[in-house]
Amino acid sequence: MYPELFTIGPFTVYSYGLMLGLAFIAGSFILSAEFKRVNLKDTYASEITLISIVLGVAGSKLFHLIENWSLFLDNPGMIFSPGGLTYYGGFILVTTAIAFYTKRKKLNFLMVTDLLVPSLAIAYGIGRIGCHLAGDGDYGIPTTLPWGMSYANGIVKPSEMFAGSNYAAQYPNAIFPNTTPLHPTPLYEFFAAVIIFMILWQFRKKFSTPGKLFMLYLILSGIARLTVEFLRLNPELLFGLTQAQLISVVLIIVGSIGFYRFNRPAKITK
Repeated sequence: MYPELFTIGPFTVYSYGLMLGLAFIAGSFILSAEFKRVNLKDTYASEITLISIVLGVAGSKLFHLIENWSLFLDNPGMIFSPGGLTYYGGFILVTTAIAFYTKRKKLNFLMVTDLLVPSLAIAYGIGRIGCHLAGDGDYGIPTTLPWGMSYANGIVKPSEMFAGSNYAAQYPNAIFPNTTPLHPTPLYEFFAAVIIFMILWQFRKKFSTPGKLFMLYLILSGIARLTVEFLRLNPELLFGLTQAQLISVVLIIVGSIGFYRFNRPAKITK
């Protein structure tokens, strides 16, 4: 893994930060193109991108700190760490902010979310490459598959991540070897994001009902996150599912109900 790509004088270029920047650039480009396609002002796309950058990072960091509250109390400085971002925190905060933004600008919220989700899907995938390169703890459990990868050079060492787990208990002194091949789950999510982007891109002109593409995104992204979490070492919260999986289930249900509702033909009244 390569948390630090290179250093120029006093400045260090971090792989996660670089990929996060590329994610926002790619997302902004696609979003602007979509706004132009439906003859909406490009300034709207720029403002929504800015909202997504600021509140996306803030919400992701806040959600991560809430998830790891005891660690945060022991080490408040972790708020300034380059990693430690929980996607759903950013997604929820940004979606809420865009709802207020569209209301103030008198835009159709569901139409805007339809325009937004293709760029969101690809940006998420690029961001996950950053997680992979940084080795920030988003990797998976041990595997014997040929593409298993070592995250020994990551910012979160596997020996720390698996400390106290059943996996560590299998080794002498319960110390999990950092060189153990692990599921590269960030890459799994990258490939899933690319597939989701391609599906959304294919249907973006075919759905005439505002919100239908957004609902499809909730279903697909929810399924992807629900599935990949089974390969990660995260604490179970309820019904044997992690917090991310429970949120994924909610998104899948909301997306399915919305997609079905938008699929129903309009009633003809006499």
